[in-house]
Amino acid sequence: MTTQRTRSLGRPTLDAVAARAGVGRGTVSRVVNGSPQVSPEARAAVQAAIAELGYVPNRAARALVTQRTDSVALVVSESGERVFTEPFFAGIVRGVSSALLETPMQLWLAMAQSQLERERVEHHLTNQHVDGVLLLSLHDNDPLPSLLEERGLPTVLGGRPARMLHPDAQPAWFVDVDNVGGARQAVEHLFAQGRRRIATIAGPQDMGAGLARLTGYREAVRAAGGEVDPDLIAYGDFSEGSGTACMRRLLEVCPDLDAVFVASDLMAFGALRALREAGRRVPEDVAVIGFDDAPIARQAEPPLTTVFQPVEEMGRQMARLLVSRIRGEQVSPHVLLDTRLIHRASA
Repeated sequence: MTTQRTRSLGRPTLDAVAARAGVGRGTVSRVVNGSPQVSPEARAAVQAAIAELGYVPNRAARALVTQRTDSVALVVSESGERVFTEPFFAGIVRGVSSALLETPMQLWLAMAQSQLERERVEHHLTNQHVDGVLLLSLHDNDPLPSLLEERGLPTVLGGRPARMLHPDAQPAWFVDVDNVGGARQAVEHLFAQGRRRIATIAGPQDMGAGLARLTGYREAVRAAGGEVDPDLIAYGDFSEGSGTACMRRLLEVCPDLDAVFVASDLMAFGALRALREAGRRVPEDVAVIGFDDAPIARQAEPPLTTVFQPVEEMGRQMARLLVSRIRGEQVSPHVLLDTRLIHRASA
């Protein structure tokens, strides 16, 4: 008993931190809770006192007062294999984590592809466990966003849902990149190089990115005075294997194609393999442009011309938008980030 009492008495308190920092107890509380309403000098003094005393907030007690868990979830509707091997997901996680370092929020990651995974995730996503949710890689038939809104959980989507491209779409909070503009710029570049039979390997059409990048392709073709040929469009799932299969199919149907815009770098990497197998030289016979500017683009043979999207910044903006929702701040529900074309040898 004596040992337990000594430990209890020796544990740094909020008042001890305030005394060491030379500020009021309320200032310490605001710093610990991540409030922006603290001067930089006071915040630095409190953080120094916390480090010196080894103060650790009592999350359970604070949750009773604030009605918050200080936890947010990132739910990815993909398999663990894709999440841990594809650079896009790693970039999003890095961005989210870096933004949450500015707050007391903790992040937990879940994959929700199989039915069992989804049931477990849906059971856990309540305000008893998390303060908000980030959703990534959603398909339009996914009921999870509506379920979370019904539960009153603040939610932010990574990527604009495909349904949001329709005029009568229901509102949603999201962070996205300019997929239409990036795809259009890529195809315009191919036309400017004198390419005329430009194919595309599109992403899934029930995902916002897949739909928007195909829209950009179609806009560029029409702006160049051409008609969109359905035979020049193949549909993949953003994976390398689907890029290989789609490229083979395009070469069979349209052997005279001289360029291809691919809606992801992984699919473009697969397309390059199919072109090598068919004896087509890149870029002499067929120019290739991808989308992402993932590390694999620089490692491709030849190095891949691609559309850069700021993946880590997307993750940071997702986290910041969610924190703003949780705090009840008045901010725009949509963030749209710019893309740009990165010129390399494949086009």
